[in-house]
Amino acid sequence: MTQPNFPETAPVLAEASPHAPLAPLVYEPSFEQPEEDEAETTREMVETLRKISETVHKDEGHAYRSVHAKSHGLLRGEIEVLQGLPAVLAQGAFAHPGIRPVVMRLSSTPGDLLDDKVSTPRGLALKIIGVEGVRLPGSEGDTTQDFVMINGPAFSTPTAKKFLGSLKLLAGTTDKAPGAKNVLSAALRGLESLIEKAGGESAMLKSLGGHPATNPLGETYYTQVPMLYGPYMAKLSLAPVSAELTALKDAPVDLSNPDALREAVARHFQTRGGTWELRVQLCVDLETMPIEDAPVVWPEDTSPYVTVARISVSPQPAWSEDRVRAVNDGMAFSPWHGLAAHRPIGSIMRVRKAAYEMAARFRSEHNPVKVSEPRELGNL
Repeated sequence: MTQPNFPETAPVLAEASPHAPLAPLVYEPSFEQPEEDEAETTREMVETLRKISETVHKDEGHAYRSVHAKSHGLLRGEIEVLQGLPAVLAQGAFAHPGIRPVVMRLSSTPGDLLDDKVSTPRGLALKIIGVEGVRLPGSEGDTTQDFVMINGPAFSTPTAKKFLGSLKLLAGTTDKAPGAKNVLSAALRGLESLIEKAGGESAMLKSLGGHPATNPLGETYYTQVPMLYGPYMAKLSLAPVSAELTALKDAPVDLSNPDALREAVARHFQTRGGTWELRVQLCVDLETMPIEDAPVVWPEDTSPYVTVARISVSPQPAWSEDRVRAVNDGMAFSPWHGLAAHRPIGSIMRVRKAAYEMAARFRSEHNPVKVSEPRELGNL
């Protein structure tokens, strides 16, 4: 496939907001602190996630991702990097204004294909096509930039080792008692609802199956863990801004159908589109915005999220056999697919690099469609 010729500027591009953090911290290697036995944690994580993939492959006759196995929507759109970004925000994939194609994949977190009654946090993976620049190791020769996000502002565990512990619990419940999971999820959703009515929220209850039964298109998604942003450090978010998407915030979805979320996404895009803003939160204070303590929510009053790009998706089939083959099977989404200017940082992301690589390799080895990085989207 040939490299598409995307313009550096488009005839009409939106202007950037004048509000932007002015004094982000410059990254230093000492900001990252390797955990004890980090190499062993990486090995065990890869082994644990492969166990999940093998179990699901045996059950389904098809290889799926070790986590976020179930897709709810596969979308094609365009990203528009805004004109007039201040220098601290005009970095990496956002260094120059312009329009490029994107692929978006909506999912939920478990590694097995559960009934949507087991309501867990939602994910959104974004792949930008046609990004030039110095590449991360393992993605040399590619022209994509991936961002992987969840609908919560911070990660669930503080360290790679504790994350491994939660994955081992997940692996132990893969392929176990789907009916019981449905019942447990309903109970957890009720408990989470009570907590939210009291003004609280429980990431743990949501991760175990207590996520509210709401439309994933109304959610705001976050990278949760930090990455480089040129010479700086940042987290990213993707927030719905068009009226047809903001109307879906907290909109209930009837989960009586096992694929209710997929049907809700497909129904929306049959006749309507949507626009999101991609926003950047720059690190300005390591005490309140740590690199190696993933559950800490970086305070927005210290450093607000600032828009650097907009993503537009027009009405389209959000689910089809061709799109499943091209995106669900044929693509991998990893924050390690991209520019050196957006290298993931912190222990959680260091140990996940090998896990992302294993998951893509496992699918390539066991499915008819081989996983590869696109250079254009053609008729997708």
